[in-house]
Amino acid sequence: MKKNYSFYSVFILCFLVSCASYGDSLLYFNKDAKINAIKTVLYFEPEVFPDITEIKDPTFSAFYNATSDKMKSIGNVKYLQVNTSIPFDEVDSKTVKEICKNNNADVAVIPKVKYFKVGFGKYVFSNQVVVSLKLYDSNGDFVMETSYDTYKGNARLLGSAENSVIIGTKGAIRKMEKELRNRQVILRKAS
Repeated sequence: MKKNYSFYSVFILCFLVSCASYGDSLLYFNKDAKINAIKTVLYFEPEVFPDITEIKDPTFSAFYNATSDKMKSIGNVKYLQVNTSIPFDEVDSKTVKEICKNNNADVAVIPKVKYFKVGFGKYVFSNQVVVSLKLYDSNGDFVMETSYDTYKGNARLLGSAENSVIIGTKGAIRKMEKELRNRQVILRKAS
């Protein structure tokens, strides 16, 4: 007997299974990566696309509020904010290594926030974001890249752009934390 699932039943099933996980993705993982205990995480200022001056300050504020909240929930990990951005697609590993060394950081996160509009023609329903994070160890070695798409993850059409940045940032960090834990990349726990 062939089952015919309607859009509505698939939509309900999606929420029962948690749609939030549909927005996150692991884009790259270095299989050889091993990190000693993570005591300090350094976050660079996110690269914002499109490069519009008016949206940068609210984006930075929302991004750092989300990272601060998420890092508090993780536990014994120190959180550092660096008010310098590194081009997301052209990361200089020597610079990352030097900044980690100068700040006594175990890992560094290079973020990017990409805005896009959802709607039809001239009717725009909402601004959504894709938050991408690249994780580097203190030696400047690329460990992983994760991202979170707020439109795919939450299927939300209402809400502010700042709220989209917060949801996307927390989703990308959650994915990164999950992958580090599942793949046992961290050699020993921080004390």
